[in-house]
Amino acid sequence: MFQKILIANRGEIACRVAATARRMGVKTVAVYSDADAQAKHVAACDEAVHIGGSAPKDSYLRWERIIEAAQATGAQAIHPGYGFLSENEDFAQACAAAGLVFIGPPPSAIKDMGLKAESKQLMEKAGVPLVPGYHGKDQDPQLLQREADRIGYPVLIKASAGGGGKGMRLVEKSEDFAAALASCQREAINSFGDDAVLVEKYVLRPRHIEIQVFGDTQGNCVYLFERDCSVQRRHQKVLEEAPAPGMTEALRRQMGEAAVAAAKAVGYVGAGTVEFIVEQPGGYDAPEQMKFYFMEMNTRLQVEHPVTEAITGEDLVEWQLCVASGQPLPKRQDELKIIGHAIEARICAENPDNNFLPATGQLHVYRKPACTSFERGSVRVDDGVREGDAISPFYDSMIAKLIVHGDTRAQALARLDDALAQTHIVGLATNVQFLRHVVKSDSFAQARLDTALIPREEAVLFGQERVGLPLAAAAAVASQLQREQAQEGANPFSRRDGWRSLVACRRRFEFDFNGTHAKAWLTYERDGGYQLTVGEGEGAAQGPLAFTPLAGGLDLQYAGQRTCATVYAQGETDHIFTPRGATRIEALDLLAHAGEAASEGGRLTAPMPGKVVSFAVQAGDKVTKGQPLAVMEAMKMEHTIAAPADGVVQELLYAPGDQVAEGAELLRLSAE
Repeated sequence: MFQKILIANRGEIACRVAATARRMGVKTVAVYSDADAQAKHVAACDEAVHIGGSAPKDSYLRWERIIEAAQATGAQAIHPGYGFLSENEDFAQACAAAGLVFIGPPPSAIKDMGLKAESKQLMEKAGVPLVPGYHGKDQDPQLLQREADRIGYPVLIKASAGGGGKGMRLVEKSEDFAAALASCQREAINSFGDDAVLVEKYVLRPRHIEIQVFGDTQGNCVYLFERDCSVQRRHQKVLEEAPAPGMTEALRRQMGEAAVAAAKAVGYVGAGTVEFIVEQPGGYDAPEQMKFYFMEMNTRLQVEHPVTEAITGEDLVEWQLCVASGQPLPKRQDELKIIGHAIEARICAENPDNNFLPATGQLHVYRKPACTSFERGSVRVDDGVREGDAISPFYDSMIAKLIVHGDTRAQALARLDDALAQTHIVGLATNVQFLRHVVKSDSFAQARLDTALIPREEAVLFGQERVGLPLAAAAAVASQLQREQAQEGANPFSRRDGWRSLVACRRRFEFDFNGTHAKAWLTYERDGGYQLTVGEGEGAAQGPLAFTPLAGGLDLQYAGQRTCATVYAQGETDHIFTPRGATRIEALDLLAHAGEAASEGGRLTAPMPGKVVSFAVQAGDKVTKGQPLAVMEAMKMEHTIAAPADGVVQELLYAPGDQVAEGAELLRLSAE
């Protein structure tokens, strides 16, 4: 076994690898960029080496600096994690040339499986089922268009060197193909340095099911069952679970054996994932009719590997270290068993209600559910951040992975929702409440799974407010009273609780709640109680307000409702978390509110920090509402900015390639 390894990655995966290495008595070396100088993964390792600037190309993608760091610190092997250099054939070869063990597959396997087109040709020879498509080397746009027309729409254009949903476009009709191809190739060049694509038939009602495989240097190879990763947005996974609901034993064995055959076809060693697209021709309730097709092989450890660990009781990073050091696989196929059910939720800094735009900012509050790693029937959190850390625009938007295990899927679902309810993040937008909506949706709860689940359940997933104005206002008022009581002490002449010798006192509050201006009146009763009225007219809520401090929250009672509410005050905004959902409400200054400025018209601003990729217009152009104006790139994804109304472009304020801050004015429009 190695004495010291270098982890060529950052964030939660670097912390994850370091945890297993420490348990095994293996020393670890972290590498870090300028932006990560104080990051959690740096503190999690025994040593740390600075390797460059904040952008990945200046640090985590500079493999020569990483190899130098390994040699300088006496590391014997390099664990690449996932992303960055994990599937880079040249890096794996450079490690070997430097006398370092690459904790991953041989460079030849990375090469064979790294290009989607070539890998599918290999799989066809190995007898693994393939989706109808074009996987050739000729990349002439007109040829690709003809092939798409031949295959029949809808089709998927996919970057041959891609992964993680980047460089992928769904095309539903022929006339949209050329524009989708150009966008896909541009994103592929930016993400992978290669604009080659393949075109495939889009499978209707598809499920994304992948098989975890593991090979050793003695020629042994096993599969550690499957994971269902069908719940996706922008072709990127949101929730993953194991085992796949509705999977028959016969289909599990067929897919497992096909995955092992795929791995053996390239002499695979270490952890890998063979991804299949699974068609459901008989509908959601006919699993015996499901058909599977090879999609790609990821030659690395996957983000969602913890659900496999939860249902097998195996530590896959430990397996990686053992295999890389020359040991045989820890278990044979017949020794591997499925125990219970596990689900993983990816908690990301993004705004689901605004097309999942990524968010950046500081984690002013970051509270997690109680968890115990590597125990079945438990809750586990894998993360690479701490409260007070910042989410920067340089890296992926994922904050943490929340993994739960239960004896049954129903138990795991309930445990996941409870753990999400206990996850409190303040400082930037996240998808935590969106994840709760997905978990509670009929499709997910009933395991009616396919990659279109999110758009199919759109009505119950987006724009949902599970905590109404009355309860939000009650929580804000109760929190304000609690803070005042804590600050003022017992002196009755300094108290602001409305005490009067003869008459009751009435106090007014004004709030902004989801863009609505609301008023509330609190009456202090002579017996020390409170009466609260929220709103005006027939729709007003009113009744006694009572609250009792709890550890980390309030036992809140108002208008016939009782709940546990945790309130975090950030300036004038109260962030409220309850078991039923979370929301925020802003207290308005009664003196300053009347002077607010009108909104600015005619401006188009960057919705997030990032880089300007291109403009589709010039000064003087007439545009119509909804017309694409510019393309921005942030957190490795492209985002199109469209005209909010008809008008004329007055001025472009940036050039392609410029970095811009969130809220920066990109161009000006005037009404036509």
